[in-house]
Amino acid sequence: MLFIILDDVGFGQLGCFGSPIRTPHMDALAADGVRYNNMHTTALCSPSRACFLTGRNHHSNALACITEGSTGYPGSNGSMPLENGMLSEILLQHGYNTYAIGKWHLTPTEASSAAGPYDRWPLGRGFERFYGFLGGDTHQYYPELVRDNTQVEPEKTPEEGYHLTVDLVEKAKAMIADAKQVAPNKPFFMYFCPGAMHAPHHVPQEWADKYRGKFDGGWDAYREETFERQKAMGLVPDNTQLSRHDPDVQDWNELSADERRLYARMMEVFAGFLEHTDHYIGELIAFLKDLGEYENTMIMVVSDNGASSEGGPHGSVNENKFFNNVPDSLEQNLAAIDTLGGPEWFNHYPWGWTHAGNTPFRRWKRETYRGGVSDPLIVSWPKGIKSRGEVRTQYCHGIDMVPTVLDAIGIEPPTHIRGISQSPIEGFSLASSFDRENAEALHVTQYFEMFGHRSLYHDGWRAVCPWPGTSFAEAEGRVFGTPITFDQLTELDAYGWELYNIREDFAETNNLADKERERLIAMIGMWYVEAGKYNVLPIDSRGTMRFLEERPHIAPPRTHYVYYPGTQMVPTNAAPRVTNVPHRVAVHVTVPDGGASGALFTMGGNDGGFVFYVQNGRLTYGYNYVSDQRFKVQSDETIPAGEHVFGFEFIPTGAPDFANGKGVPATITLFVDGKPVGSGDLPVTIPLSLGLGAGICVGSDSGSPVMTDYDPPFAFTGTIKKALVDVSGEPIEDREAQVRMYLARQ
Repeated sequence: MLFIILDDVGFGQLGCFGSPIRTPHMDALAADGVRYNNMHTTALCSPSRACFLTGRNHHSNALACITEGSTGYPGSNGSMPLENGMLSEILLQHGYNTYAIGKWHLTPTEASSAAGPYDRWPLGRGFERFYGFLGGDTHQYYPELVRDNTQVEPEKTPEEGYHLTVDLVEKAKAMIADAKQVAPNKPFFMYFCPGAMHAPHHVPQEWADKYRGKFDGGWDAYREETFERQKAMGLVPDNTQLSRHDPDVQDWNELSADERRLYARMMEVFAGFLEHTDHYIGELIAFLKDLGEYENTMIMVVSDNGASSEGGPHGSVNENKFFNNVPDSLEQNLAAIDTLGGPEWFNHYPWGWTHAGNTPFRRWKRETYRGGVSDPLIVSWPKGIKSRGEVRTQYCHGIDMVPTVLDAIGIEPPTHIRGISQSPIEGFSLASSFDRENAEALHVTQYFEMFGHRSLYHDGWRAVCPWPGTSFAEAEGRVFGTPITFDQLTELDAYGWELYNIREDFAETNNLADKERERLIAMIGMWYVEAGKYNVLPIDSRGTMRFLEERPHIAPPRTHYVYYPGTQMVPTNAAPRVTNVPHRVAVHVTVPDGGASGALFTMGGNDGGFVFYVQNGRLTYGYNYVSDQRFKVQSDETIPAGEHVFGFEFIPTGAPDFANGKGVPATITLFVDGKPVGSGDLPVTIPLSLGLGAGICVGSDSGSPVMTDYDPPFAFTGTIKKALVDVSGEPIEDREAQVRMYLARQ
């Protein structure tokens, strides 16, 4: 059993779903099985992945949003109930080996540190082995890797040819081979989840260059050509109307020559990344064939949501700007055009390509129009499915994958797993449609809700209530993340719903709300019934502002934290919050005769954060404002040899402006043994999220570098005893005495 979960791949981005991007190995899987053109997800990654693994809806899994956006309500607390057993836990009881590879993003953020608990890490949820990353995305050249329950570093550097996708495939093959060489008859379940195609779109240049000039015609040309191929393939009905040009997407013909050149290159990089991913998926499939396992392996290929809009209207060289409300600069993006896809960027394409990637549908990820929730699904099982290369039209959803597997291999859902009573599976099996084109669709009703954007499917009809609007341009000044008040919700339920007959209007282009008012009212009521059944309420439409919510911590809040060298990175959510607040860091070191250099204390990477380090004999503080600006403060004199306490103090000098992507301005003061040795100003800081991998490291800058004037890991060449972080906000009158006292007591 092999699940291949792609990230942020839209309905119109695989070759076998009409795309001009070459995906021959996934196309071959489709030719050996069936494609479903009516597959749906939740419009966001973690929620969809919970559905894929449990057969229960995302609110039933407490994942209304990604884990980082959890709140305290039952449907959104981010802690998946153990009564919702995963497929791995079920198959483990039936003698399967179980492996998870790549992206996880299902562990509560407060439980993702070395302190655990580990019960919601992969090995705690029925997987015997894990190699991948716990978060929502990662750097493809400098990933934050975990093997089983322990952080590890990549075995090579980017300069030595490292890329995460290649690494994941090699580890996947090795895990399967480890068991097969000992017990060749033992079945396995592998949950294979590359970081592709989520940003950053990282790929060696030669792969991107294969597509040079291919997208110069623009996103509308891509949509039109892809749409015609989809009709020719039988993936969309002949009477389908292509959805409108989105009001939030720029007119390609009105762009400047520089804009067209930049945006075309961003898509070339994406296309190269996808073909690169397909190539290495092909290596995994070829390995199964070499083992003689391919014919009897059920393979499901699916994406977790529609194509992503997190690159904004102009694309970005750093996706972390989106999470911090920082607008992108065309000039800055143009300056990066020749190295896009390389390790120095965290790049993402603009909305025009997002919309094109979801052809023929409207809108995108995070919204419950079909562009956000309709995804490609391929099922290949040569020994178990007689049909070859056919299209299936039965309605299906991510919650249908687990019941399909269990039905196909003849296993009943367990009533208990490890003594815990199990909740009913909420999905339906697709197995009856494998070889019967006209098999009855068992999945008749399905609700959707994501960031307040709601919809309901029922028996061929879709009711949709868009929020903040049908597009941002038409949202009357509202933006993504605008909260819905009670009065607005009342008005939306009275006037804000749309209605589509999907059997006649595949791409949601003809709103029948006025003509079918009684049906619409009934479906709105049905949405609330489903919402009550699956813990959807209350409706929370906030976006990035959810990140500011207080959440549970593995330890009680405190004002002083001590960290040690040689330990695992402390994830952001288990670390003290240092954005927009006064804080001090002191590091107890021994500098050998002749001096030392290297990182003392870091939080961040090349997408944002700060680093406290020694360079050219001087104490240095470096700050990376979402790769937009970098600031450096250095000591006036070189550091002395011997045992010392090096420190810095961050003091805000103004107020943050969250809506416009600006944290507090601040003054940085550097200290040696409590005595000031240099200072400088930060005119702007990061308001919300330091970086997507901004954990605490002592003694090195693990992963991608915060600053550009050194190479990672930039390990400190002296000796570090420990580091203290002080977030008390209290003035320190005798800094030397206070610092030594705290370090001595910890």
